Amino acid sequence: MKWDSPSSWDRRVEWLLRPAPRSWRVVGLLILLSVAVSASLRVNWGSDNAFVVKAADALLSGVSPYEDKRFLYLPSAVVMAIPEALLPAPLLRCVLPLGMTGLVGLGWWASLRLFSVPVRSRLAVGGFGLFALLYKPYINLVLIGNWTAISAAALPVALLLAHRRSWVAAGLVVGLAIACKPMLVPIGLLFVLARQWRALAVAVGVPVALSLAGALMMPRPMLFFTKTLPFLLQGQDSYALPWDASPIAALPRLGVPEPLAVLVAFAGAGCGLWAAWRRWRRPVAVDGDGGELRLVETACMVMLAAFLVSRPSFDHYLLVVLPLLLASGVRTGSMPRSPWFWVALLPQTAGVPWPSELEHKRRAFKDMATLCGLAGLLARRSLRPVRVMVAVVRTTGSPTRTEPECAATPVETGSRTAF
Repeated sequence: MKWDSPSSWDRRVEWLLRPAPRSWRVVGLLILLSVAVSASLRVNWGSDNAFVVKAADALLSGVSPYEDKRFLYLPSAVVMAIPEALLPAPLLRCVLPLGMTGLVGLGWWASLRLFSVPVRSRLAVGGFGLFALLYKPYINLVLIGNWTAISAAALPVALLLAHRRSWVAAGLVVGLAIACKPMLVPIGLLFVLARQWRALAVAVGVPVALSLAGALMMPRPMLFFTKTLPFLLQGQDSYALPWDASPIAALPRLGVPEPLAVLVAFAGAGCGLWAAWRRWRRPVAVDGDGGELRLVETACMVMLAAFLVSRPSFDHYLLVVLPLLLASGVRTGSMPRSPWFWVALLPQTAGVPWPSELEHKRRAFKDMATLCGLAGLLARRSLRPVRVMVAVVRTTGSPTRTEPECAATPVETGSRTAF
């Protein structure tokens, strides 16, 4: 696989890093607002957020939120949703899509700052506008108001803090995100690889403490263990199955025996975790940056491996890793510089005329293709051998030989060897 031609890509990146014209900013803002406004006018707006608001209403009414089998979050999420439950429905209809847009925008901003990309550049302004216009899972996320948007903002912010050596603050951000929705639990492996034990303790302690506080506020909190957790471990039911992109759920719908589908998914996740470990151990000097590319690709590999086996695994889950991967395109050899990266995203691009059997309740097959494609590409990049550049060194009276470029020195005269 040919990854990139440095000369052509460097010219494109240089053009993308220039300041965006004012017209780009206006058009980008109009795109974001149009997506948010159109979502607020739809009949099924906030359908996923409604489960969390309903749980908060139940708590305020003295009923256990886990009486509803559709509420699958930690008790801490009920406490987080109380402000939403107190808002009037017409106001929430306007605030929720804008909030989803702002959270994804925060993740995009943090991803750009992690790679020192100016926030007024063409990549920052035009990239987010095109992403909101063409990437269908973004439109779905703004429409349904799923709390995945919190993780999409939290992971880039946490990695930005970690890159700046504020690991404890990164752990706090991850912990708060887990308290809202336990999507970033796999990122604990990143703290283990980096041996940041205090940050790991904070990331674990914050959701545990908030969940205990929430459990003390609600009646029958043990329903989470006796009713909700078993329901979640079984992969839910027919309500979520048509949109579940996990290979464990999608492959049996294509005729693959379920035990084989489980084996394939866990094998892929195991390879992904191995690739994440190998990627973290690769020397930073190989990437030619300050370590941000290693940080991003390791975290994204961990999350993609988790998405392969999580039940369910919806299309908007990839919004957690895509802003980071897209922003990494300014680095030589990164995933966005491979044409296969864009081929993998094609199934989730809005406006592509797919056959009718791949739309609506069967779109999980397209989402699974994108998930597996991105996971495979990133694993391949993480596992590929490190290339060592060599230079020819000539010495008087000796045959031509090669040494690592860092060890070679120019020949000054014909009577001195190049050591």
